[in-house]
Amino acid sequence: MGRNIVQKIIDAHYVSGDKKPGKEVAVRIDQTLTQDATGTMAYLQFEAMGVPRVKTEISVSYVDHNTLQEGFENADDHLYLQTVAAKHGIFYSRAGNGICHQVHLERFGAPGKTLLGSDSHTPTGGGIGMMAIGAGGLDVAVAMAGGPFYMTCPKVIKVNLTGQLQPWVAAKDVILKLLEILTTKGNVGCIVEYGGEGVMTLSVPERATITNMGAELGVTTSIFPSDKVTKAFLKAQGREDKWVKLAADPSAKYDRVIDIDLSELEPMVAQPHSPDNVARIRDIKGKKVHQVLVGSCTNASYKDITTLAKILDGRLISPNVSFGVAPGSRQVLQMAAKESSIATLVGSGARILETACGFCIGAGQAPPSGGVSVRTNNRNFEGRSGTKDAGIFLVSVETAAACALKGELADPREVAAEMGIEYPAVKVPKKFLVDDSMVLLPAEDPSGVEVRRGPNIGKPPESVPLPETIKGEVSLKVGDKITTDHIMPAGARLKYRSNIGKYAEYVFEGVDAAFSKRALENKARGVHNVVVGGLSYGQGSSREHAAICPSHLGVRAVITKSFERIHSANLINFGIVPLLFADDSDYDRIAQGDQVEIPNVREAIRKGSSLKARNVTKGFDFEVRHTLTGRQIDIILAGGRLAYTKEKGSF
Repeated sequence: MGRNIVQKIIDAHYVSGDKKPGKEVAVRIDQTLTQDATGTMAYLQFEAMGVPRVKTEISVSYVDHNTLQEGFENADDHLYLQTVAAKHGIFYSRAGNGICHQVHLERFGAPGKTLLGSDSHTPTGGGIGMMAIGAGGLDVAVAMAGGPFYMTCPKVIKVNLTGQLQPWVAAKDVILKLLEILTTKGNVGCIVEYGGEGVMTLSVPERATITNMGAELGVTTSIFPSDKVTKAFLKAQGREDKWVKLAADPSAKYDRVIDIDLSELEPMVAQPHSPDNVARIRDIKGKKVHQVLVGSCTNASYKDITTLAKILDGRLISPNVSFGVAPGSRQVLQMAAKESSIATLVGSGARILETACGFCIGAGQAPPSGGVSVRTNNRNFEGRSGTKDAGIFLVSVETAAACALKGELADPREVAAEMGIEYPAVKVPKKFLVDDSMVLLPAEDPSGVEVRRGPNIGKPPESVPLPETIKGEVSLKVGDKITTDHIMPAGARLKYRSNIGKYAEYVFEGVDAAFSKRALENKARGVHNVVVGGLSYGQGSSREHAAICPSHLGVRAVITKSFERIHSANLINFGIVPLLFADDSDYDRIAQGDQVEIPNVREAIRKGSSLKARNVTKGFDFEVRHTLTGRQIDIILAGGRLAYTKEKGSF
């Protein structure tokens, strides 16, 4: 039987496990990446393992999230990251060099390789033919130490692309269409593989936009073939030697096939407050826009910035729109400056923002109260922008430009016809400007490197073994689609990422500001905290602090209707039991403040997947279940993966 691309890469990196969909399989990791919001804890965990040098082919530490230096915390943490990278064999991409996913695609990514990153948008690398997976920082630390990555052997969904995108329709519209089809729910344990004749019409930056935002589907990752388009991109980056051909066999089998005719797509938009709340822009046009922002790891490539500049050349954006542009990397910024694209954008009324994550994570550029912000990034969760009552609309660069010119939600095809704008068919250059001077190499002699630890640098949390019985309180009940932003706020709060005790003060801050204090009081009284949630609990960022900080507050179990992949793994890594309602109707019978018990939980988890729980307050029993593998059971019983690793002496 023929093999698809996903199966070929798993075969080439197989370590152990069962290569049947739904079973656990361990794969070897070739490359890792971290960013500074998650990297500090990942490297603290790596240090705790006592491994002197990373064992991957390439590991890169990027600084791209916390680049605003408000107080000493971020600056101190960056010094820690720089020195720990030098000591342990890690490349260090300095602040200003660009967003991790954009830079990694340009300078380090290689077809056929595995990449594990402590950021949920690591699947951007799938645009170049990598199996690139987002994970919690502890999983990345283990990979750097030479351990395998354990994943659910995936079902593979083929998205068969035919035709060619029409003018003013972009790669962003492809992934928005797929989000409309698959939604953000129900895709855990799947990988999306793109194929069909339409693939050849898409450049690597366009493919990367699609795989980047594939993270919002909840799939493990997404991947494109490696073909002559991939080879041309790598050649333009001076890295042609990294190219290998990668394609599915003609007889390859898939668990599902979705057909998308590129020529039939229209400009799309994701409306507030979810990336799958998708509509055609022409169906909602006319709404006043207060802000337009172009950038992020989704849409800030050379092609994106050049396209934007050509559309706006000689034109002024609406006087009622705040307009910002953030190139995705130093390479993109330098090329756009040399080719006058930056001057064109400034002339149009744009503010040129730092080559960093910035507005995407709520670090600056918050829209006005009740405002409408049109953005090219990948997430529009409520409050993520920094303004809770703002509406964030996700669009392509072409549609963003149209909205900036009109000052309202607008179809770029109509704006082009009205203003006489010819569609700029921008091609990927034959040669990129290559300057890696802001990537620092690790020290040849690590013995001379002193790791700098500022006062904001703490230690990984201590593990506490799972008790015999969970006896506690439902300290919080939440609904569907709770994101890691709901659990651990981003933006300005991220500066506390290395100080777990301080950061834990803000757990569920935007949902229930009293939660942290209430949970700590329960913990002090010896009462376990239990969180109850609905569908797709833990969407969004791979931020493992959404598990670390609740664990610090004494949360021992989370009971939901369903979990998202990365967050579930993070809960396990930090000793919190992820449990599912056997009967979803039991969710409605439980209230915040109810006293609950799960007796003999250690023995029950060992014996089977079903556990008996009791609502002591209301006097009824209900059933919960787990989907833990044997290895994950051992991790939970030990109180987390660091404790498990120390016990076993292996990964």
